[in-house]
Amino acid sequence: MAVQAVPPQTQTLVTGEELLAMGDIGPCELIEGRVVLMSPTGLRHGRHEIRFGKHLDDFVSQHNLGVVAVGEVGIYIRRNPDTVRAADVAFISHTRLAQQKQPSGFLEIAPELVVEIMSPDDRWSEVKQKLREYFSIGVKLIWVADPSDRTVHVYRSLTDVREFTETDMLTGDDVLPGFSVPVPGLFED
Repeated sequence: MAVQAVPPQTQTLVTGEELLAMGDIGPCELIEGRVVLMSPTGLRHGRHEIRFGKHLDDFVSQHNLGVVAVGEVGIYIRRNPDTVRAADVAFISHTRLAQQKQPSGFLEIAPELVVEIMSPDDRWSEVKQKLREYFSIGVKLIWVADPSDRTVHVYRSLTDVREFTETDMLTGDDVLPGFSVPVPGLFED
């Protein structure tokens, strides 16, 4: 997910609503009112995204817990100037979803779980910044999947992190009690 900001001198600040109204301008995030372009994901990234999403959606649907969304889900981090981050996968409970004002817009509420799938050009410093932002709005659990070594780092905070490898079962902790999936099944091509 290589990012490239449009040079500030040629760009006016936009709101999340204005970004949404632009339609499909390609992969991007909104950082402090500035559109930050992202490279489209590759096939492998998309396959990993759907695997995480499918396992989560099957469990969430079976237990009627809420919704799972995939595909760079826009989440407001802050307003004025607006920051909208794009999550690969997000789980939102019925309770939190009921607080969402615009059903078709970006999420104005924090998902309970966010999944970020690392791309080869991702920098850990940028990923950690996203983690800080997600936790600042109330996300409870973040899974950072690293396809290069087939691991999932589970964050409850920036300092409370566990690594799950190919010999482990990834669990939903108290966010999705009873959920578990073998880590290797998430990275099959």
